[in-house]
Amino acid sequence: MIYDVERGILTGTILERQQDRQTGESKYRVNGVTISGNSIELIAKFSPTGKLVIITVYEP
Repeated sequence: MIYDVERGILTGTILERQQDRQTGESKYRVNGVTISGNSIELIAKFSPTGKLVIITVYEP
């Protein structure tokens, strides 16, 4: 499963950028492909330290 998420990020494209209403942080909706070729989407943001934080992962 973690490899599917990693591959989805590496092969993905940003579909939209969302602004969090409470914090003002940007979140990104990304669509990519898993190792087995299935489509995967995820919501992610960057932490204050610059690390990527995965919020949600799902199959569209």
